[in-house]
Amino acid sequence: MSEVLDHPRAIVVNGSVDLRRRPRRYPRFVLSLAYAAEALAARAGGKALYTRRLRRDRLTVARVDVPIDGLPAALDGFTIAHMSDFHAGPFLDAGSLTDVVDVVREHRPDVIALTGDYITHRADEAFPLAAALARVESRHGGVLVFGNHDYHARREGEIAAAFAAVGIEALRNEGRALEVDGARLWLAGVEDVEEGKVVDLDAALADRSDEDVTVLLSHHPDMVEHLDGRDVDLVLAGHTHGGQIVVGGRSPLGSLRSRYLSGLHSVGDTRLFVTRGLGVLIVPLRIGAPPEVAILTLRA
Repeated sequence: MSEVLDHPRAIVVNGSVDLRRRPRRYPRFVLSLAYAAEALAARAGGKALYTRRLRRDRLTVARVDVPIDGLPAALDGFTIAHMSDFHAGPFLDAGSLTDVVDVVREHRPDVIALTGDYITHRADEAFPLAAALARVESRHGGVLVFGNHDYHARREGEIAAAFAAVGIEALRNEGRALEVDGARLWLAGVEDVEEGKVVDLDAALADRSDEDVTVLLSHHPDMVEHLDGRDVDLVLAGHTHGGQIVVGGRSPLGSLRSRYLSGLHSVGDTRLFVTRGLGVLIVPLRIGAPPEVAILTLRA
């Protein structure tokens, strides 16, 4: 859940379009109840219970081929290890990820893409997480964007530095080019639409060429609806946890809602992949929405 945060919000430099959405804010008594439930579950051994869901024999690995129109032959078969929504803290820590890291390593991805919510409450929770993910080896390193939780106390710069130290670069309204046998992949990332001070999609796409294959990282999947004709081949997102607790096709966790709950979608000419992520909020439970890592393979 989003906490009560107060910080200035700059005017978005993105044409005349403000891509931010109003952050969800909850009455203090609702937050108090949620924190009480979280603390009770943690004291009852919630972390040990949830870590079992992340063991190799129970972890879901989503292996997905993503068709891209006009994909250069050099990028056919390019693999992206996509992870999100760790929520390190009461129910997950670096030790919880031992099997997750081993499974991702075995797939030998070309690049790692992380789409936010590394922490639950404090920036310090992210630092051991970054060290654990340093064990994941990829040919082209890794990139990340922030989720709404990562801006707590405005220490996201420290989180970015911790990940940069292990070769995972934060894309804060900016992009990075990967050269692959004469073809070029443009990895772009934007700040979170709820808690980022500036969300500048044009800046993230500014230096790419017309021939680049473009992959955009955004914590919130609804970013795909604001491309406004910009040529983006694939959007990677998290945020939803797949609903985390899904009964009768509905989730009681309203802060996680999106029309794009999980999996691969086609939105116009753009593909969108939403991962259910690895962590949890409030209680160490997932019903109908198991945690996952995604291994995405680009295909012509």
